[in-house]
Amino acid sequence: MTTHIQAKPENLTSREAHSARGVVLIHACPRAVSPHLEWALSSVFGTSVKLDWNEQPVAPGSVRSEILWQGPSGMGAMLASALLAFKQVRYEVTEDASPRRAGERFSVTPSLGLFRADIGEHGDVMVAEERIRTALQHAAISGEGLADEIARLIGEPWDEELESFRCAHEGSTVRVLHDVI
Repeated sequence: MTTHIQAKPENLTSREAHSARGVVLIHACPRAVSPHLEWALSSVFGTSVKLDWNEQPVAPGSVRSEILWQGPSGMGAMLASALLAFKQVRYEVTEDASPRRAGERFSVTPSLGLFRADIGEHGDVMVAEERIRTALQHAAISGEGLADEIARLIGEPWDEELESFRCAHEGSTVRVLHDVI
């Protein structure tokens, strides 16, 4: 079951308060950590968060959940930042693109850490020119292949590590992130 949450930020008009929307997919969280994760999300949303947790078959002893959220622009980054304290949790946070800004995707795994990307209106990872130039320079200096550098720029290592966890969400109502990737 998917949890729907609308943020209750203070000092914002109702239009500003719900100008962005997105998804939080918690792919694997140790069961004992799940209440702490809910408290962290509650502090970002400004309202009590109680998630519907399901067993994560890929990681025994772990649970998974998903949230459809609405809130102010930039809330995706706030959510991803709040969850960074939980080093053993695998998760993804998205914020949909809007007419005034690109969307964002944050993917986190214990072994790889945080990946962040701008996402276009059709779900494509958008890579800035400076990042491509840096990848070209790094490939030339390090001797690593350009393909490996580009794979990191678009988050391929994170996608590969998270794919089996995403498949556990196949029966969920939230298919947005999986369908885009």
